Amino acid sequence: MSLKGEGPAGEPAHAPKRRRRGAELEKALLDAAWAELMESGYETMTYDAVAERASTSRAVLYRRWPAKRELALAAAASRLGADIAAPTPDTGSLRGDVIALMHAANDARARVAIQLAARLDGADRDAPTLADLRTKLTESRGSRMRTVLERARDRGEIATADVPPRVRNAAFDLLANEVLVTQASAADEAIEEIVDQVFLPLVHAVAGPGGRTAAEARSRPAPRD
Repeated sequence: MSLKGEGPAGEPAHAPKRRRRGAELEKALLDAAWAELMESGYETMTYDAVAERASTSRAVLYRRWPAKRELALAAAASRLGADIAAPTPDTGSLRGDVIALMHAANDARARVAIQLAARLDGADRDAPTLADLRTKLTESRGSRMRTVLERARDRGEIATADVPPRVRNAAFDLLANEVLVTQASAADEAIEEIVDQVFLPLVHAVAGPGGRTAAEARSRPAPRD
């Protein structure tokens, strides 16, 4: 007779695996999907292979991403988000913060774009494109730029942080276009041109100028009521 806690032939029973949930489970699924995509390519990638890597079932994947292209895009967006995860910069000026954000994203975007393009090469018409990845990223980002704009408002550089999404995302949209077209990191000069010639004039035109310049904002704290 087997004792409690023993398997057949008196061997110790294996403890059951801890069940993953929520963000932990989703990260495991997307990490597995990205690994499978990089190893096998889009056409060969299957739900069965991803499920096996993630130690789960196909049904768990299907519930979240009913189509393979959705799974591949989510995996790429997750990988990019992991590569650029960092505290929101606080350099003391709107210009400095935006340039720092763009530098943080620049190399990671180029790397993911190049890897994804290589694994999508020759795939069928149902395969996601780099343009699809750009759309996915536009949908998922915004909080860090919102924080940067709110700080600029608090410093008095702009009158309001409430700007339309197209304005808020303009710098990153242009950076994404640069990276996806060239499949290489954007040059420092290109990043500064995007910020100085497009983003800052656009934000100031829409949000209105604040009561202080960026240099003044860096030199002394904002007045309190």
